[in-house]
Amino acid sequence: MDTPDTPPTPATADDIKRFRANFQGEVDGVELYRLLATAEKDPERAQIFLDLSETEKSHLKHWSDKLRAAGVDPGNPGPSLRVRVLVFLARRFSPRAVLPMVSAMESSGFNDYMAQPDAGPELARAERSHSRTLSTMYSPGGNVSGDVAGIAAGERWHRVDTGGQLRAAIFGISDGLLSNLSLVIGVAGANPEGRFIVLTGIAGLLAGAFSMGAGEFISVTSQRELFERQIALEKEELESNPEEERKELALIYRAKGLPLDEAEALSTRMIADRGVALETLAREELGLNPEGLGSPWGVAIASFLAFAAGAIIPVIPWFFGSTTPFFIASVALGALAMFAVGASVSLFTGRNFIFAGARQLAIGMGAALVTFAIGKAIGAGTR
Repeated sequence: MDTPDTPPTPATADDIKRFRANFQGEVDGVELYRLLATAEKDPERAQIFLDLSETEKSHLKHWSDKLRAAGVDPGNPGPSLRVRVLVFLARRFSPRAVLPMVSAMESSGFNDYMAQPDAGPELARAERSHSRTLSTMYSPGGNVSGDVAGIAAGERWHRVDTGGQLRAAIFGISDGLLSNLSLVIGVAGANPEGRFIVLTGIAGLLAGAFSMGAGEFISVTSQRELFERQIALEKEELESNPEEERKELALIYRAKGLPLDEAEALSTRMIADRGVALETLAREELGLNPEGLGSPWGVAIASFLAFAAGAIIPVIPWFFGSTTPFFIASVALGALAMFAVGASVSLFTGRNFIFAGARQLAIGMGAALVTFAIGKAIGAGTR
């Protein structure tokens, strides 16, 4: 890292190439938003596009300065073919038709800038904020109220199971049931002694449960660390440049349908309280609920227990015997549980519970049939 006592490190050829690419990307952004404003019939939305264009100009200057510092003339390039096509489509249909593609461009810009020390979190955050604004502009029911407490708190129903324990439990049972039913039935197809089938079932239960629990713990921990890092960056920006944060928040509220004066007043009230401001920025810019990042241990334990609960079901009959009736009982018990789990999944998907249950049953029985046939073939081959 350079210090005030040492000269800056000269830009390499790869650095200059990257600066040029970033410069062209910001040229595209400036022109895209400017031209979308001309295609937008609603004056308030058109003004939002113009404001976004002005923000991109500051980014453009950042990369222009980088190029000049490296001894390279940035020139005056025009927009890329991609931008010209997007603008053509926007004029032919409407800006709303191309908004998903533009939002994806901004999301990609966020990821690119986060990986570049020369950009810093400020430019990356701005790209992310633009993506959020675009996603909000044409969303149905996007208007916000002027109630500060209500916006800061958010709808309570969105907080249900934000940590994912219920989701992890349902899908953990499904995974445990499907994998261990297939495993037990596959081994049973080879016609070993009953104690080997029980041993196989218990081993599959423990291996799968520990794997599920560890996987969920790592996944949720990584996600939580990422979210906390993003919130920390948001807090730093709020402390160092509250006015810029206020402008970004006002832009999002305008995209939701608030008139300019109301959006400005509401964002000013939000920024006045740093705690409320940080929570609101996390919700509106990052799409995060700071209170609902989830507990890694809670999800891991729920996954472990759920997988074990599902995996033990097809093993239970084998504790009492290993003859054909117990084999049939294992399959029947597994089938009933499979249907019940599928029906429970419909709570999340909104599908008809009979359809969801039948689909899960068909998948589970299909997997069990395949493993049984393989086990039967292996068992016959070893005799």
